[in-house]
Amino acid sequence: MIRTMLVDDDRLVRLALADILDDAPGITVAAQASDGAEAVERARAQHVDVVLMDVRMPRVDGIEATRRLLALPRPPKVVVLTTFDLDQYVYDALAAGAVGFLLKDSDPAEIVRAVEVVADGQAMLHPSAARRLIEHCHATTRRRTSAARSRLDRLTPRESEVLVLLAEGASNAEIAAALGMRESTVKAHVSRILAALEVGNRVQAALYARDAGLTG
Repeated sequence: MIRTMLVDDDRLVRLALADILDDAPGITVAAQASDGAEAVERARAQHVDVVLMDVRMPRVDGIEATRRLLALPRPPKVVVLTTFDLDQYVYDALAAGAVGFLLKDSDPAEIVRAVEVVADGQAMLHPSAARRLIEHCHATTRRRTSAARSRLDRLTPRESEVLVLLAEGASNAEIAAALGMRESTVKAHVSRILAALEVGNRVQAALYARDAGLTG
């Protein structure tokens, strides 16, 4: 059972999300919070696997809450769920360690799929947000291009191929199909890529790939 927590200062939004997730097999809403500070308190009190996190909230916003949650001994996976397509706040949340984000008007099935995907250790980015993220990275991370390319030099050619597809938002199964590999082999490659790039998750690896110009 995937234990989720909903973090949003709008009670009606939390109720709507709870209805969506409680109807999904294998998922339960274990906790709710109205801001980031409350979210961290609840995560300390009980284990949750996935957090759906709003960005703009009183007291502690979603960005700072993400940092605090990921510092816990058993950190949950954080997905930013926002009304904003992509802005500096969302980029900062991803850089802080969130494993993806969706728009609040996403189809309920996409929200359920996001919870399942990130609980399995993968990333979930809304397509339009992924495009905006690339644009944002190109505009703000030129100074990191050289360092990113240096780290990418640590990868084998096969690992680079996996990273390109990963950065484009492909799942392990999709990468395996595209490259004619077993999914277990893809998982092993992804683990080595994360270790070589010294990052903690797939989103941060994708940022390095885009900083280095590996994807366009």
